[in-house]
Amino acid sequence: MQKILSSKQVRELDAYTIEQNGIESIDLMERACRSFFNWFVSEFQDRCTVGIVCGNGNNGGDGAGIARMLKERGYDVTLWLVESTGSASGNFKINLERAKSNKLRIYEILDRGEDTSIFRSCDIIVDALFGSGLSRAVTGLSKWVIDCMNAAAVTRVAVDVPSGLMADGPSEGSIVLADHTVSFQVPKLSFFLPECYRYVGAWTLVDIGLDKDFMKSAETRYQYVTLKSVRRLLRRRSKFDHKGIYGHALMIAGSLGKLGAAVLSSRAALRSGLGLLTIHIPKCGNIVLQSSVPEAMVSLDRNEEVFASPPALDSFSVIGIGPGIGKATDTVKALRVVLENFRRPIVIDADALNIISEHQDLMQIIPPGSILTPHPKEFERLVGRWSNDFERLSKQRDLAIRLKSVVLVKGAFTAIADSQGNIFFNTTGNPGMATGGSGDVLTGILTGLLAQKYESLTAAVLGVYLHGLSGDIVASERGMSGLLASDIIEFLHKAFQQLRRD
Repeated sequence: MQKILSSKQVRELDAYTIEQNGIESIDLMERACRSFFNWFVSEFQDRCTVGIVCGNGNNGGDGAGIARMLKERGYDVTLWLVESTGSASGNFKINLERAKSNKLRIYEILDRGEDTSIFRSCDIIVDALFGSGLSRAVTGLSKWVIDCMNAAAVTRVAVDVPSGLMADGPSEGSIVLADHTVSFQVPKLSFFLPECYRYVGAWTLVDIGLDKDFMKSAETRYQYVTLKSVRRLLRRRSKFDHKGIYGHALMIAGSLGKLGAAVLSSRAALRSGLGLLTIHIPKCGNIVLQSSVPEAMVSLDRNEEVFASPPALDSFSVIGIGPGIGKATDTVKALRVVLENFRRPIVIDADALNIISEHQDLMQIIPPGSILTPHPKEFERLVGRWSNDFERLSKQRDLAIRLKSVVLVKGAFTAIADSQGNIFFNTTGNPGMATGGSGDVLTGILTGLLAQKYESLTAAVLGVYLHGLSGDIVASERGMSGLLASDIIEFLHKAFQQLRRD
């Protein structure tokens, strides 16, 4: 896992690095400028015209340093200085003088003009107006400049964070609509949230040599998942292992017209490596499941069309419940029976979550260590509305702590909250996976991993990563358009192979 630090912690990290390395702060800034420059020249040809918009703080100092480097490389560069951003920092003054000595074109924006198309001559605008330390909405001349940047028909690239965007909390007012954000060493929490995507665009981290010991010791509730960290979680199999070692799971899924959910979740559970699987379905699904998932055993409900009575639960190590079960009165009663009588972890998804949201007393009997897998609308039904995504994270954390379970909210950068109040953001997956049945596949994967005695948090982190990685492999080989949930199952073995590579 990699830590996500607050703006205050990043400033402390900068200061610690300067002290431990025995360097001047301008030298660290030069590293940052060089790292941004290296990324920029790999992305954009030197024939383009670049406008760099700078405030007079340290973010503006980065911008002035970048402008100098790009001019030396042969880019057509103009530096725009906005004079209303506060007291000039020492490093900004140094880099501005270096830029002037390099005979850069420099224009000062002193007040709002009638012409809002001041950046019309640019192909690319580099936003270095404000950094991550901003604590209030942008106003006055700076707001006007941001609005002009956003109105320009250009590619916008933000230095560290788009100007106007708060790194650690909700934002308001004018914010640069960046196509790319190049952030130094660590990402900002806002980068992982849906409401901030339109401002951040595609974000990239560049290494500027900040102190790794400080980052290891820094305390934070937020981390993001990396390939290296997930590889450590995946166990290797032993020569004499057998199916009894890898658990016996019960999948309760499907109803008349929704038997596909049972097929998808069951096939995904088997592909995740569990030992034995029993599928409990209404009687109408017998032929479908027996023929579609021959590797599983089938348990038939007494009801022809819906889940109305669970089988004996004692022999199962884990239960996955919810995909396609509906919300019939008998199903509500049967879900209550499962929650009251099974005290091991349960993967709770889809209609099981919707039933719980309508019968909140069921929350009290969810077994500790369970995994809840709502998408945002299902999560809203469980906990009520939120005013911004930061509040959503708070509600998610509170629910996980209250239930002593893992609560993951699905989407881009799926957020996984554990019972201690920590949140982990997944980094795999793509928009092609926004298709019916994709969530059922995830439920199956999580159920299969829990059956193999992975701890709940480990199963959630590993399962969500594998689910997204499989989708990414599908997209790379077949494209995102037309991606099916069954494709994710089909390519799951390749995702496991990628994790096992040295």
